[in-house]
Amino acid sequence: MARLFGTPLIKALISFLLISAATATGDAPFILAHKKASLTRLKSGVERVSVSIDIYNQGFSTAYDVNVVDDYWPQDVFDVVSGNTSQTWERLDAGALVSHSFELEAKKQGMFYGAPAVITFRIPTKAALQQAYSTPILPLDVLAERPPEKKFEWAKRLLAKYGSQISVVSIVGLFIYLIVTPSKSSAGKASKKKR
Repeated sequence: MARLFGTPLIKALISFLLISAATATGDAPFILAHKKASLTRLKSGVERVSVSIDIYNQGFSTAYDVNVVDDYWPQDVFDVVSGNTSQTWERLDAGALVSHSFELEAKKQGMFYGAPAVITFRIPTKAALQQAYSTPILPLDVLAERPPEKKFEWAKRLLAKYGSQISVVSIVGLFIYLIVTPSKSSAGKASKKKR
């Protein structure tokens, strides 16, 4: 049972409930953070992970010395290629939003389960630093084997993306063709009758 309470998701839930209780009883900051990650395949064997963390202050007062740390990316699996895994802001006013992003490059293939980012902040009425957790990310299948692209796969993607526009243009083009074509054939019949 103690192991269950040590998981990052449970810690995030407990933090959420504790901060909710503090917000309900007083005039305190209420920090919510959403962490997202997406994969981009650059070429065979090279994949980048783009991570972004949005931090909201849904409370009624300012949070000071806001710090986000997301260093749960193992160095034997990922290299940081742009940005940092941590960021600090002097203050986060009530109702405000800040964002932080960085990019990693994967070195090993496999399934990766990321932990929530940790956010610490200070409230002037309390001596101890407050802590909150972001949402965890969905599992990432890093450097996964993907089937080769089939012939005309690009055409299917274009049709899926622009199918309705292509249909409208085709219908308009067919309509114009039908209007123009009968007038040509009736003109041809009229010239035969004159002879």
